[in-house]
Amino acid sequence: MAGNSVVPTTTLAAQTANNTSAASSFPNQSNGNSAPGNASKVDVHSLLYPGATTKVYAHLMLWFGGTNHMNIGYNSTDPAQVHRQITDMISRGIDGVVIDWYGPNNSTDQATKLVMAEAEKHPGFSFAIMVDQGAIKWNSCSGCSPQAALINQLQYVEQTYFPSPAYMRLQGRPIVTNFNVDLGYAINWSQVTAALSSQPLFWFQNNSGFTHPLSGGSYSWVMPTTTDYGIGYLGSFYNAGFSQPNAETVGATYKGFNDTLASWGSNRIMGQQCGQTWLQTFSEINKLYNSGRQLPTLQLVTWNDYEEATEIETGINNCLTVSASVSGNSLAWSIKGNENTVHHYVAYVSIDGKNLMQLRNAVPGTRSLNLCSYSIPNGSYTGFVQAVGKPSMRNQMSGPVKFNLNCAGTTTAGGGTSGGGGSSGGGTTGGGGSGSGGTGSTPQNATISVAANPSAMTIAAGTMAKIKVTVTPQAGSFNQAVALTCSELPNNLSCSFSPASVTPGAGAVSSVLTFKTVVPVSANRRERRSFFFATGLFSFGLFGITFIGKARRREMLIGLGSVILLGLLIGSVSCGGNSMKPVIASSPMSTYAVTINGAAGTVQAATTVSVTVK
Repeated sequence: MAGNSVVPTTTLAAQTANNTSAASSFPNQSNGNSAPGNASKVDVHSLLYPGATTKVYAHLMLWFGGTNHMNIGYNSTDPAQVHRQITDMISRGIDGVVIDWYGPNNSTDQATKLVMAEAEKHPGFSFAIMVDQGAIKWNSCSGCSPQAALINQLQYVEQTYFPSPAYMRLQGRPIVTNFNVDLGYAINWSQVTAALSSQPLFWFQNNSGFTHPLSGGSYSWVMPTTTDYGIGYLGSFYNAGFSQPNAETVGATYKGFNDTLASWGSNRIMGQQCGQTWLQTFSEINKLYNSGRQLPTLQLVTWNDYEEATEIETGINNCLTVSASVSGNSLAWSIKGNENTVHHYVAYVSIDGKNLMQLRNAVPGTRSLNLCSYSIPNGSYTGFVQAVGKPSMRNQMSGPVKFNLNCAGTTTAGGGTSGGGGSSGGGTTGGGGSGSGGTGSTPQNATISVAANPSAMTIAAGTMAKIKVTVTPQAGSFNQAVALTCSELPNNLSCSFSPASVTPGAGAVSSVLTFKTVVPVSANRRERRSFFFATGLFSFGLFGITFIGKARRREMLIGLGSVILLGLLIGSVSCGGNSMKPVIASSPMSTYAVTINGAAGTVQAATTVSVTVK
């Protein structure tokens, strides 16, 4: 197209294909596991309360590939598969993994070593060992008691895994959890600790785990036999944690449970509710914790337990569909399903129906956009709308909708355009104009892209937040100054850049964008005291006029003037004192799509940031 105003930034195939570490051959299952698809890579931390510092870990099973477990299309001892899993987790904002471990010198242990090696390649990503009850049952040393077997296994963990720089630690101590060890065996944990030189921190399970001997904390789990999706259990667990402030509280979130396909299953089923169970488990955390009272740790139950249908690796099905249409020059869409599973919408335009240019992100509740607000030449196109799910939920793409764009003041494709543009949550390339090509050594058709990190945030009213905005040259150097501005700002939000313009040259360059919020003040609500002062004084003035009706006019005017002056003085004192304090108006949480623009002459690009003000 003339002026490269429509510059593809992705493809339809990429936005609909399997983007997870799950095997593409894995099919839909009757227990609720979905075949892998295009899963949301929105950071999982965004489901937590504003200001959360919570570490989020996924519970990982490494037993797949053998004959004693379900065939899910991959082998846990494949280094390439481990790499895919760890990078997939990192792309979703997950901080590390807790490995369900079954003792030394077996395939699970072999896979655990691969996870350790991969984690060490990604600073900030950590792993920890959970000793499963099965480790004692099936991998005990010959002739050992359960107590001796556990000591033997933990000494192996101490020698093999604790030295790793990626091993999970708290206050310098390595963390070890266990699954049902106390349920099956009588363990003297003091003797276990005495046999180890590293003094690990033990996390136990459920409410009783907080008061367990030597407990450093406790974790919660999915309870499939409950009738309220485990919400009551979770609330009780968090309250138990509040009573033990010196012990670590490890929360739990999950999509559901169904063990009907497991060889050990007992028909325990907790429905997924099309993603609502996942969201409800986060909501229970958000009811009880906040930036002033943090949940320290959260465990996702689970990354890949396909047999009990708690896996989130393939993406959580939100049962949502999107339909797109065009009326005039407006791209519109409708949905079927629960919009509370949607993080944002993305609109795309395409020349060939395969290669897509992202136009903008739109917040939930939005249903259309004006195509003429973009520097797209008149002509024939295909549009798409994608509903990007909340963390780990499915992204849903609409079918194609063909349209002819006819915007006043815009030339047709092939006739030259006045400039290009576009917006994207990930930094869409803006098109260059067909003008002289700017100054310096900037090529005539040079373009730029604009990206924001993060692309979504929550800000408390009356505070500020900073993000990084990066301008990147496309296909060569860009030696013009790019002015940065914000548009589509609500009244309660302002933005400023430092610096306000950047020159990319041959590489990316960044600016710091500061969002500031204002606390709304209600102009109509005042303390009652000022009202009563004014009313009383005014009434007194009327009474005074009546009372002195027979007095001389001069004396009456002097008296009335004194009353009015006194009223003004008291009123002004009230306005400056406690009796006239403005009342802060409460405001519900609101989310805005703010556009960040980069412009250098006719060359323009943009990206959209989702800002929630609470």
